[in-house]
Amino acid sequence: MTSFNFQLIINYLPFFFKGIIYTIGFSITSIVLGTLLGFLIALGKMLPNKFLSAPFKGYVGLFRGTPLLVQILVINFGVVPLILGNSNSIVAGILALSLNSSAYIAENFRSGIQAVSEGQGEAAATLGLTPRQTMMHIILPQAVKIILPPLGNEFVSLIKDSSLASVISAPEVTYWAQAMNAQYYRVWEPYLTSGLIYLILTLSISSILHSVERRLSIND
Repeated sequence: MTSFNFQLIINYLPFFFKGIIYTIGFSITSIVLGTLLGFLIALGKMLPNKFLSAPFKGYVGLFRGTPLLVQILVINFGVVPLILGNSNSIVAGILALSLNSSAYIAENFRSGIQAVSEGQGEAAATLGLTPRQTMMHIILPQAVKIILPPLGNEFVSLIKDSSLASVISAPEVTYWAQAMNAQYYRVWEPYLTSGLIYLILTLSISSILHSVERRLSIND
């Protein structure tokens, strides 16, 4: 095996920094959209009418039961061209990651909401609060504290899962690792560098999330 060439990594650092920006952008945008959509899907799944809740259950089953890579390919080459007229790797990557994460976040919301005591809702009703007010001011604030840890884990997973967007040429970290491999015919330098970048990102995010969880525990 030839010696490890740090100069190649230095040459590609600007591209890797660009990839980091896209990776973080993909992840933040997807977790925000996924959380909003996941909350709505969770409410839909909990509808008492099984016919009304069936589409929401089917949505969760579809996106949790099929590979994310397949979803990215279908959305990039099938869905996005129908909407925009041509494929767009950035739009497709964000859309696929958002839809996929929303299915998992929906289950987190559902379990968190159902973990709140039913007595909370009954007490709110006796005070004259509407179901919407009860959800927004009584149940949801308590549920958020319950779902925060799994929501943080989902964000960390999104950072790693965003690497799959490289198959549609989204310019995130793995895309530039593959470009470096194609240019220099090297394996260790590009892929070890990209792996180190993902490790630093995930450990940093995990540390921040643990700090937030500790603060919430102290407040409690």
